[in-house]
Amino acid sequence: MPQLPDDFDAVAVRTWCSLALEALGRERAAIDAINVYPVPDGDTGTNLFLTVESARAAVEAVFAAHGAGPSAPFPTGPASAGPACAEAVRAMAHGALIGARGNSGTILAQLLRGMAAVLADGGDADHLARALAQAAAAARRAVAHPVEGTILTVAAAAARAAGAVAAGSGLAAVAQAAHAGAAEALEETPGRLPVLGRAGVVDAGGQGLVTVLGALLETVTGRAPVHVPRQAPGPLPVAAEGAAAPVGECAGACADPANPADGAVPGDGPAFEVIYLLEAEDGAVERLRDRLDTLGDSLVVVGGDGLWNVHVHVDDAGAAVEAGVEAGRPHRIRITHFGAARVHPHTEPAPRSVVVVVPGEELRGLCEEADAVTVLVRPGKPPASGELVEAIRRAHAREVVLLPNDANLRHVAAVAAEQVRADGIRVAVIPTRAVVQGIAALAVHEPGRSFDEDVVAMTAAAGATRHAELAVAERQSWTTAGICQAGDILGLIDGDVAVIGADLPGTARTVLDRMLAAGGELVTLVLGEHVPDTLGDALEAYVREGHLAVDTTVYRGGHPGTPLLIGVE
Repeated sequence: MPQLPDDFDAVAVRTWCSLALEALGRERAAIDAINVYPVPDGDTGTNLFLTVESARAAVEAVFAAHGAGPSAPFPTGPASAGPACAEAVRAMAHGALIGARGNSGTILAQLLRGMAAVLADGGDADHLARALAQAAAAARRAVAHPVEGTILTVAAAAARAAGAVAAGSGLAAVAQAAHAGAAEALEETPGRLPVLGRAGVVDAGGQGLVTVLGALLETVTGRAPVHVPRQAPGPLPVAAEGAAAPVGECAGACADPANPADGAVPGDGPAFEVIYLLEAEDGAVERLRDRLDTLGDSLVVVGGDGLWNVHVHVDDAGAAVEAGVEAGRPHRIRITHFGAARVHPHTEPAPRSVVVVVPGEELRGLCEEADAVTVLVRPGKPPASGELVEAIRRAHAREVVLLPNDANLRHVAAVAAEQVRADGIRVAVIPTRAVVQGIAALAVHEPGRSFDEDVVAMTAAAGATRHAELAVAERQSWTTAGICQAGDILGLIDGDVAVIGADLPGTARTVLDRMLAAGGELVTLVLGEHVPDTLGDALEAYVREGHLAVDTTVYRGGHPGTPLLIGVE
């Protein structure tokens, strides 16, 4: 029988994140379809899914660091090794913060951060109710100009309902009240926000929050709430002739379209969405809020303790980034040009391409056979942003997925994406850290599905692929696995030296054993420029002998400086 929590502990946090991600995965497309505020852009469900996915990954990393195994929907035995609740909830909040997408995702990150601040001190029913109240208040403070009838309204209703539960009623009663209060407030959003009423839909961000709270209820009761399907929006108001409809999922931060004096006017709006993480002190962030509020709208700033997520819609994207530079150190900068996407989200998808950074000529041919545009890495000369921009433009596609395949190229890829978005090209950068992750992502690429669905699937495939690299030590050095000598073979797993060996085959076998000890269904081997095919054959036989259910694929990579790359998924 499932063990349901008496207190909201670390295992409950883990379960909640997993169930919330599963629920948002099921409902993502439906939530996208009802996203009409202030105009349709169809990405709220996707943004919430990616935000929770980042939160879950952070929690899983904490459990893995404590030696705990993979998560299950509900624990069925004694508690396994794992972190304290405080560590788990803080990881959840941090993961959501750094992975927040769009306004709804950014606000959800602040809701989770507000809950974490209380749940870190205790997980009983009283703490859960107070956590929901803290979350709603923190999210409202993060939004420059709150609007009723949005995710903020739904969060406040959940907190009020949870707070009204009698003391000593237990976690289930608090979670049930919060979910019911949120669901009731959600049904009222069309009457509070005119554009929702005209379209005949509820607020998409609020619907996403109800989904997340439903997962919370399932966590503490073992029973999922009844799912209420949502209809796609009806006919929407048409902007004045010649006016372009603004795009940007606002989820509570944009001004009321029924009151032009408050800001956004239907058919008009800023040209760019600017999002970045910011390392800065509290005082500098307050000054940044004031500065960005004069530059645009849809301003949401969430975070604390020196790390913030900044989201704003502006006409001058450069000024918004410069304001961040003046306040501290901005990074993971994303700039989206709304003009490129000012179309209804349910039109046929435009031609799409994938741009892949590859380390060798033979991998280049493999990727080009899959209709990808490639950028070749030359020894000691990583590609600059200009090369990536040229490759994206060479793809001649309105939608492009960029696979940098190197952690050191993520910033370069982000800069390139910002440049081409101004040309009207929709670009998604999947943060692949190794070429084996890029191969996994490319394998599930399907141009026929929607852009967001394709990006989510490719991101999931890349994220599920652990990667290793075998390299030759150039000199004696200290490593995380001990002291190596010049000529030793180093086995790096997920970027850290894990094995020091005397020869390539033996070290490769040790690395494979360590990676497959955590499970896997497919091993990908990429052989370097001067590595004989016999090594690939021998390792394939070794995997087959020890792991009958694991398939192995071997590629010639042609990389001159790396003898072997390994991926396990």
